[in-house]
Amino acid sequence: MSLDFCKRCHWTYQNLRDPDGERETSRILRSARCDNGGVSQPQLVRRLGAFDATMLVMGGIVGSGIFINPYVVARIVNTPALILGAWIAGGVVALLGALIWAELASLRPETGGQYAYLRDALHPAVAFLYGWALLLVVQSGGMAAVAITFARYVIELTGSGAADWTIAAAALLTLTVVNLFGVRTGSNTQSALMVLKIGAIGMLIVAGAALVPGGRIEQIGGIPRSLGELASFGAALTPVMFAYGGWQTASFVSGELRRPGRDLAIGLVAGVCGVIALYVGVNVVCLRALGPEGLAATTTPASAVMRAALGEPGAKLIAVGIAISTLGFLSQGMLTAPRVYLAMARDGSFFRSVAKIHPVTRVPAVAIALQGAVALVIAMSGRYEQILNYVVSVDFIFFGLTGVALILFRRRLGPNGTGRPEGLRMPGHPVTTVLFVAACFAVVAATVWRHPANSAIGLAIVLAGIPAWLAWRAAPRPTPPE
Repeated sequence: MSLDFCKRCHWTYQNLRDPDGERETSRILRSARCDNGGVSQPQLVRRLGAFDATMLVMGGIVGSGIFINPYVVARIVNTPALILGAWIAGGVVALLGALIWAELASLRPETGGQYAYLRDALHPAVAFLYGWALLLVVQSGGMAAVAITFARYVIELTGSGAADWTIAAAALLTLTVVNLFGVRTGSNTQSALMVLKIGAIGMLIVAGAALVPGGRIEQIGGIPRSLGELASFGAALTPVMFAYGGWQTASFVSGELRRPGRDLAIGLVAGVCGVIALYVGVNVVCLRALGPEGLAATTTPASAVMRAALGEPGAKLIAVGIAISTLGFLSQGMLTAPRVYLAMARDGSFFRSVAKIHPVTRVPAVAIALQGAVALVIAMSGRYEQILNYVVSVDFIFFGLTGVALILFRRRLGPNGTGRPEGLRMPGHPVTTVLFVAACFAVVAATVWRHPANSAIGLAIVLAGIPAWLAWRAAPRPTPPE
């Protein structure tokens, strides 16, 4: 038994070891930022492993986009080489980001993940603005949009006359309840849905390759041959990188991984590599079956490929796969994002009740309910698409800043890295880290250039969090017990 002092949150807590040797914060003895009063409080438990982390990474990336988005890229660049090159290049950037997050996980293996990296490397206000944007727009808006997509596929498949928002609300409420039962229950649900997603994408690739006549890819080789083609290739990377986004959310549950430095590193690298293989495979099949012109001409490429392979039953089958994929994305978001709000509340930058852990299920029940409620309100408002347009650039600003966080952490550790914990290190740092940061800010610049009004509104929403942060930080804190 030992007594440790957490300099970040000023909590003195007692560390005990369970029979497996995992260290777990079991009892808060004294706090200068909450009113525990020395009374024992329930804490998160480390019940997830590397497989869970891998499924969370893949589940955070793969939604409905890969079944639809290939046509968006094909309309920007119209040769097979540039189409496939854009998806491969986007995957490389995502892998660089995953490697950065893997090292950060070993340096800060805390609940909240990216929130903790930004807080400790840059400033608590920057981390709060990230959490603020996540709750009000990025995560909640994304979940609302995906919930509506799920509802529309259900209506199409069943012929139901129900309003789409009612089915979306039912899905969000169900997943909220599932995650309230415990992190293991939520993770098992997410993993099962992710396996079904992989099966749906695998079915698309196999059916398209085996049953659809090929030969529509006239030219695979080649690189951009003019400044115009190079500019188009850069523009195509924007929707591709958005499609690869989401792997960072797995870091939010670091506080519930058995060995966060190791498990999250494995999950990030394996998960992103798995998604790259799936995404490139889907695009190869779409190009083979439809050709670049046919791919650009349809807004439902996955359905077009399956219809060519198996007729109308094939199109319905892939619609079921898309519905499952959207539900899996919702499950992943409901499991991961509430841990950020928990970390914010523990830091004294959010409602104290959000930091409460359920004594039986050991999950942040208030934070989970809050995430479900905000997503539900946005889904019912019908303004989720507009909200998403506001913040497409904001997400990549925080991606870039997190890359900067690794640079700052490395500087503080010094050239010898004295005192750093064991774990994966970013290969080729600082060159590769700077490359990732530059790519993120390039996406921001491209988005601002193409959608200046929406980008300005998105930035305004984030900056509106500054007075909220100042108000929470200025609120009186309970005096710690003697």
